[in-house]
This record gives sequence, structure tokens and C-alpha cells, in this order.
Amino acid sequence: MKLARSSFYYKLKVRNSEMVKIEVDLVDRIEAVCLEFPRYGYRRVTRQLRREGWQVNHKRVLRLMRESDLLCRVKRKWVRTTDSHHGFPRYPNLIKGMVVSCLNQVWVADITYIRIRTGFVYLAAILDAFSRRVIGYALSTGIDTMLTLEAVRMAIAERKPGSGIIHHSDQGVQYASEEYIAQLRSCGFEISMARTGNPYENAMMESFFKTLKYEEVYLCEYETFGDVITRLPYFIEEVYNQKRLHSALDYRPPNEFEELVVIQQHNEVPRQTLLTLSVQS
Repeated sequence: MKLARSSFYYKLKVRNSEMVKIEVDLVDRIEAVCLEFPRYGYRRVTRQLRREGWQVNHKRVLRLMRESDLLCRVKRKWVRTTDSHHGFPRYPNLIKGMVVSCLNQVWVADITYIRIRTGFVYLAAILDAFSRRVIGYALSTGIDTMLTLEAVRMAIAERKPGSGIIHHSDQGVQYASEEYIAQLRSCGFEISMARTGNPYENAMMESFFKTLKYEEVYLCEYETFGDVITRLPYFIEEVYNQKRLHSALDYRPPNEFEELVVIQQHNEVPRQTLLTLSVQS
């Protein structure tokens, strides 16, 4: 037809009042999501919008977030919390190369710090490696064995597990102490530890702590221990476990993912379909 290729593919772009309204509504919803989850990137915002029924492309979300100045990064100084200079026994890494396939197969544990005006507060936490759910945690102004014991006892009370669970941590004195190891042995845990100075061997906990710092701690700027114990449990239980989308769980919250696991077990759904199941809200 003797038309230029560009003319053949040209499509008239019309921005009528309805399209403008849709874009405004979308920006409002993106801002609301970012207000509730201040450190969500454009990928998680896109997934959240799709869960709510929006037909939206991640590139569009990225553009709108950039235009609204909703993309930001925070960098903070790292503080060492692991003291591996002790005389207690060390244990080999039992989960290296392992594919975790069910709940209560592997628990991962670690400690991090939270800066306040007068010093530091320490958080010991335990995650189920399959669902990434925080199942135990404890807060203290002291970094000692009692801190980690309180966290693991909370996890045990929450899960009421049988024997054979692999407990994976670093080689810090809080996890290698006689009292802590005795607690694990009494519950039938197998003990696994990452190599000294290798955070990649406990990457799940490092990822959780990064999320905790960037999406809660750095935004709130806690001043007192009271501020921490008031706000942090809410973030862990009501935001991270209940609402926050996790990329490793096909962008589902840990609690919802565990509900899918229960459905799978009761209905004998093949495991390979687990991440593609949908739960009606």
C-alpha cells in the first residue's frame, strides 16, 4: 500500500477524562501501599496491586513511583553482633545445598542490633526456612544466652514441634553455649552452624534483618527501649508475617503461604502446584 512501516504500526493515543481518572486513582493507591510498606520496591508494589485486581505493568508502576518520588534507598553502618571467640564446640553446616521442602524442617536463627538514643537493643529471631515466617523472637538491652533462649522457647511454644528439626545459626557464643545447646538437645534438634565470617550461610536471616531495618527500624528512629518493645512486635507479627509480600513465596505473606501448605496437606495437592495456588481473601 506504499505506507511507511511507522505509519502502519501507529496507534492514536487518546488521554480522555476516564483514562486520566484511572491514572490518578492508580497513583493514589500506589501512594497508599508505599505509606503502609515504605520500603516496598516497584516489583512488590506491582504484585500488591495485581492481588487487588489492578491490571498494571511493572514498568508503569516504576514510572509512577519515580515521578512521585517514592523510590528511595537507605544506607546504615553495620555493627558486629557475633562473638565466635569462645571455647564451646562448633557444629558443621547441615543445610548447605539442602532443598527445604516442608514446615518445621529447618529453623534459622540470628541476632541483630537496633540503635536507640542511649545505646543498643538486641533482637534474637527464629524463622521457619520453608515459609520465612518469624516463629520466635526476643528483645533485650543485653546480648547474652538468655536472649537467644527466650526466642527459641517462644518458637517451641508456638510450633510444638517433634524431634529432628535442624536448628541453624552462626557460631556465636549465644548459640554455642552449654545452656542453649542443652535446650536444643532436650527437644531433639539437630544442630547446624555457619562458618565463621560467612553471612551467606545464614542468608535467610540476613535478608529478614535487612527488611526489618529498612522497612521499620530506620523509618521510626526509636529513641528508647520502650519504643522498640511497643512497635517492633507489631511489625513482625502484623506486617511482616501477615501482610508483607515475600518474593521467595511467589509474592505471598508467610502466614498465607503456611495456610496453603495446610491446604496441600489436607487435599493432597501436588507440591509443585503449591506456589501457583490462590487463596480467596
